[in-house]
Amino acid sequence: MKNFKSHFRFNKQERSGVFYLLFIIVGLQVAYFAFRYSEPVDSNDSFQEDVQLQLQIDSLKARAQKKDAVKIYPFNPNFITDYKGYTLGMSLEEIDRLHHFRKEGKFANSAEDFQKVTLISDSLLQAISPYFKFPEWTKGKTKSTSSYATSSKEKRQSAQTSDSSSAISDINLAMAEDLREINGIGEKLSARIIKFRDRLGGFLVNDQLYDVYGLEPEVVVRTLKRFQVIKKPIIEKININTASAKKLSKLVYLQKHVSESIVNYRSDNGTILSFDELSKIENFPVEKIDRIKLYLIL
Repeated sequence: MKNFKSHFRFNKQERSGVFYLLFIIVGLQVAYFAFRYSEPVDSNDSFQEDVQLQLQIDSLKARAQKKDAVKIYPFNPNFITDYKGYTLGMSLEEIDRLHHFRKEGKFANSAEDFQKVTLISDSLLQAISPYFKFPEWTKGKTKSTSSYATSSKEKRQSAQTSDSSSAISDINLAMAEDLREINGIGEKLSARIIKFRDRLGGFLVNDQLYDVYGLEPEVVVRTLKRFQVIKKPIIEKININTASAKKLSKLVYLQKHVSESIVNYRSDNGTILSFDELSKIENFPVEKIDRIKLYLIL
């Protein structure tokens, strides 16, 4: 025990040495921590990290805006629904003016005509007019507001009254050579009409003749003086709530991608309760909804 205690006995000089050693150690520790926390922050590295974070935030914002944005596809402005007009930025008064104009059986055949009817602003017209898609036969023709194209109903009435003495045959029974007797219908157009009729399973209404590609409205009017739907064919209507995209695409008026959009809309929103809902589906041909409804059931 005595030897053990001797190791912890220091004289005055040794105690001073131990004290100075401890002082030096503590001083070095204090200097180390003071130097470490007083180092200037590298502004370049900090700024670089902020830029990367901002880029990520901007990317997320862009994705959200792209998801929520309403994508506009080419459309015929004569058939704008209330929902479509709202998404385009039109006011209720502007939409009502268009609907009142259409009830008179008239059509706007240019962007200028559309503005005269609806009284939309120049800025809105400039934003949406690039998406206007008018029928091919209106291209290259200038029409004022007072000379809009008359409706197909008026044309049919004119066709029926102008030549009441001529016998009207059933267009669903007409042969290609019979159709070629009409001025403006040649071999190609007559074959195209027959092919279109076969794809439809027969014409259900006279207006479907206007849907034949390349057939001018004036020629349709002359044709309806001789041929009209007298006996409607019996067709099997497609249930829009249960049919697959493949079955829907068999309908002449519905392309494959539109049929797929209908099925996707049905999956996301449940049962389609009215045909008006179809206007909410991407790329749906709203201008032909009256024809399409003839082949569908809810």
